[in-house]
Amino acid sequence: MLNEDEYVKLLDRAFEQAPNLSSEKSDFEIPKVDSIVQGNKTFIRNLVQIADKARRSPSEIARYLSKEFGVPVGIEDQRLILNGKFSNDDIEKRIHRYFDVYVICRECGKPDTHLESAGRGMFFLVCEACGARYGIKNY
Repeated sequence: MLNEDEYVKLLDRAFEQAPNLSSEKSDFEIPKVDSIVQGNKTFIRNLVQIADKARRSPSEIARYLSKEFGVPVGIEDQRLILNGKFSNDDIEKRIHRYFDVYVICRECGKPDTHLESAGRGMFFLVCEACGARYGIKNY
């Protein structure tokens, strides 16, 4: 049987030998939006890169931005076309909100998630890293 002092020494030794585990979101970064306005249309040129980082399809992100801005959208040559003039900052804010709600886990902060349909316009966000599962409303 260990006494308290021996136990604390063993714990200290174990913590010294354990790797440093960071509570940060690792090296995950949301890609910067690369957009350009031509006439009264806004083109997002790096839609595929953003979708790859989110592990979602480009059409899901397009549908979300369509609802957020209240305009029709289209995908052409791996670019998203928004009907209207929108600043890069506005698009950037919407993309960050999308990642916060539909990609990044609220429990562990990791982006290793996927969406499962729960019916009636609801989804479950399921984290593959920590196993958390919670309901979110469809966009």
